[in-house]
Amino acid sequence: IAKALDLQKHLKTPARRLSAGEARKLCFALSVLGDLRVMLWDEPSAGMDLKGQRRMRKVIQTTMKSKERAGILSTRYLEEAATTCDRVAVLVSGQLRYIGSLEDLKSKFGTTYHLEVKMTDMGQSDALHAEILRFFPHAARQERTSSLLIYKIPMEDALPLSQSFSKLEAAKQNFRLEEYSLSLNTLQQAFVDLTRDLEEHDLDVASSGAVEQRPLHP
Repeated sequence: IAKALDLQKHLKTPARRLSAGEARKLCFALSVLGDLRVMLWDEPSAGMDLKGQRRMRKVIQTTMKSKERAGILSTRYLEEAATTCDRVAVLVSGQLRYIGSLEDLKSKFGTTYHLEVKMTDMGQSDALHAEILRFFPHAARQERTSSLLIYKIPMEDALPLSQSFSKLEAAKQNFRLEEYSLSLNTLQQAFVDLTRDLEEHDLDVASSGAVEQRPLHP
């Protein structure tokens, strides 16, 4: 385990002298010792560098090969969940709102495009928004700041991509945009969209005074 986590050089170092990242590795190493049937990890990679995170994930994969073991991992990194877990559960505002496979999560919420538009002339945001809706009629604005507009665009609006990029290039010239990006939603963005939608729904229910009971997503 020490070799897998690159802790060999610290084997004789007192724990109190380890850096935060190395101390996290030590805590994780201790958690997988012994013949445990169930393991619980609460953001074990927090404080580790990227190399340390990758090493930790490999140890989890190796540790969980036994069919007699089960593990629960809480994490804010979807990449971590994707490489170590076969099922995911999503907590929103302290409530369990989704249980299922990563593939199901992505198929439900990852089939859209993510558009970011950065402006140089803040006074044209309303006109630019109208132009975006003309290009992509079903676009949903996700965020608006003084210089940035972010949209979620259904796949049917974005395809073919060649036409979408031609329209955006024209908008870049007409509105003197600093830059824009159009990309297929990542798993991380699918997670962000899911939690945002659920939080907005909860606010709507709370403001109406209604009491709602909802089943978990399969």
